[in-house]
Amino acid sequence: MVVLKKIIDFYINSSLHVALSAFALVSMAHYFFNIDGGLSIVFFAFFGTVVGYNFVKYDALARLNKNQIKKELKGIVLLSFLSSIACFYFFLQLCWVTQISAFVFLGLTLLYTLPFFPNKQNARNWKGVKIYIVGITWVGVTVILPLVEAEIPFSMDVLLMAMQRFLLVFSIVLVFDIVDVKHDDLHLQTVPQKIGVKLTKKLGYLLLFLLLILEFFYTNNHHFLLFFFKLLVCGTIAIFLFFAHENRSRYYASFWLESVPILWWLLLILTGFKNLSGL
Repeated sequence: MVVLKKIIDFYINSSLHVALSAFALVSMAHYFFNIDGGLSIVFFAFFGTVVGYNFVKYDALARLNKNQIKKELKGIVLLSFLSSIACFYFFLQLCWVTQISAFVFLGLTLLYTLPFFPNKQNARNWKGVKIYIVGITWVGVTVILPLVEAEIPFSMDVLLMAMQRFLLVFSIVLVFDIVDVKHDDLHLQTVPQKIGVKLTKKLGYLLLFLLLILEFFYTNNHHFLLFFFKLLVCGTIAIFLFFAHENRSRYYASFWLESVPILWWLLLILTGFKNLSGL
C-alpha cells in the first residue's frame, strides 16, 4: 500500500493526471467535429500540460512538504525535461497558425507564473484573476488549438463549445477553491473567499445548468445521447461540489474530480459513438 501511495502521489504531483485530462478533452473536441488523426495536437496538449503545470507548481509544492519534494523532485524534473522535448517535437509538427496560437496561451501561462514587472506579483496572485486565466488557457489548449490545427472555420458551434468548456473548467476550479479555502492566501480573493462556500456551490450549480442549456443551441450533431453524456458529467461535478469542504483530502479534487473528463472520454470510446461530445 505504501508503494502504491507513492506511485499515485508521483502520478498526481508530476501532473500526469491533469495532462491525461487535457488529452481527453482535446480528443473529445475531435469527436464532436469529426476530426480524424490530429495526434500531434493531442500529444502536444498532453506533454505541454505536464511541462506547464510542473512549471507552475514547483514553488507551491516546495512549501507544502519539502522532504517529500526532495525525494520526488529528481523524478519530476526528469519527466518534465523529457516532456519538454516531446512537446517541442509535436509543436514542430503543427501548422504555423497553431504554433502562433500556442504562443499566446504560453504567454498566459508565463503571466500566471512569473512577475514581469519589478516588485510586482505574478497573475496567479492578482485578486480574483486566477480562475479566469485557468479557464481561458484550458479553452485555448483543448478547443481553440485543435480546431485551428484541423482548419475548422469559426462557427456558432465552435463558440458554444468554447463557452461550455470555460463553464466546465470554471465549475471544476470552484471545487478546488472550496477544498483549498483554508490554505489559499486571502490576497488571492478566490470565489469562496469572496462570497463564501455556500454561495460558491450555488454559483457552480448555476454554471453547470447554463452549460446544459447551451447544448440546445448547437446547429450540428444534436443527439439525445450527447445531452445524456453531458448531463452525466455535469451531474457528477455537481455531486463533487455538493460534498466539497475545506477538510477534504488532496485526492478529492486532484485525483477523483480530475478523473471526470478521463472517464467521460473512455465512456465515449467504449460506447463506440462518434460526434457525441461538445464540452
